[in-house]
Amino acid sequence: MKNKLIGLLVLVATFAFTGCSGNKDNTDAGNDQIKIGMTVQDLSNPTWSGYCKAIQTKAEANGAKMSYVACESNVSKQIMQIENFVARGVDVIIVHPADPAGIENACKEAMSRGVKILAWDDDIENADVRWLIDNYDLGYQVGKEASNFINSKHGGTTEVAILNYPQLPVLLARGNGIRDSITKYAPNAKIIAETSAINPDEGITKMETIFQSNPDVKVVACIGGGGSIGANEAAKAAGKNAPDFGVFAVDATKPELDAIKNGEAVKMSMIVTGTDEDVATQVYGFVEKLATGVEVPARVYRNVIPVTAENVDKYYTANR
Repeated sequence: MKNKLIGLLVLVATFAFTGCSGNKDNTDAGNDQIKIGMTVQDLSNPTWSGYCKAIQTKAEANGAKMSYVACESNVSKQIMQIENFVARGVDVIIVHPADPAGIENACKEAMSRGVKILAWDDDIENADVRWLIDNYDLGYQVGKEASNFINSKHGGTTEVAILNYPQLPVLLARGNGIRDSITKYAPNAKIIAETSAINPDEGITKMETIFQSNPDVKVVACIGGGGSIGANEAAKAAGKNAPDFGVFAVDATKPELDAIKNGEAVKMSMIVTGTDEDVATQVYGFVEKLATGVEVPARVYRNVIPVTAENVDKYYTANR
């Protein structure tokens, strides 16, 4: 009797163990949801908040799970965010580097743990895919559009302000491209100020200061949509919203497109890749391939398109 009882207990224990183990294996086998983490520099910038929301929507529509955070351009904070994503077991991390060199080790460690890295805008060493812009050339195209306006509206001679962001290498290159292009194509224009503005609040504040000391500024060239939106608001507040005043930028955010449609100061903004949905489709396409082991080119360069009053409806209705 004692031996039968022991045998029965062993049988029950064995069944319980294999039953639990089987349930766990079945759960893991069915848990093929792609998990994505995304860390960007600044979500107060409408460009990045728009991208993140669109990518999250695309991911969720495809059964994936995504969360995104901002590091406020603080590399130490971004390293912690990358480490947290790894600890949470994400499959892919999308990173818009605050400091490309500063995050290399964190990305390397993540890759060693099997996490795929998509680097946005920076050609960092430790990444599976680098989604890139030739930022100098992008700035050069902005400067060229601004120069065409200077030459057509002001006979080639006017005062110009540049809203740049040299704190980040990619935006430093973009700002350099703007300056070099204006210097080449509108050599008689005078660049009276170059100052940093990455978001609308900074754009407003910096332009208010510029208007106080240089009220004859007629052209503002910006490295991004944040500064552009701020410059447009500052121009409206200063009563400078006229056909001969122009803001030229990158990002084509909804407020910029609104300004173009309404005939305000923003005369052109470069859209990179296309609408937010276009961006989300491409990025999630990379993510899905990375997560499932499909080969992706190490470097992919993005297209840029100038949005003006002539084609704004195409991008406005499609995207924003």
